[in-house]
Amino acid sequence: MGTAFLDIDSEKCVGCGDCVEKCPTDAVELVEGKATIVRPEDCSFCTDCESICFYKAIRCPFEIILAEEK
Repeated sequence: MGTAFLDIDSEKCVGCGDCVEKCPTDAVELVEGKATIVRPEDCSFCTDCESICFYKAIRCPFEIILAEEK
């Protein structure tokens, strides 16, 4: 689908793995105990990882706007 535009703050990430479990495309894995986008081409930009992260270590610096159908 393209390159993931996710910011993962390794200082905030505690390696809990919630984002890994929540990712529907398996684009996120723990690498050396930290969340990492290992398959950016598989990221579907769903933002589930951002919403599940209790520690606010993952940020999706984009906004998805759905246009009304005409």
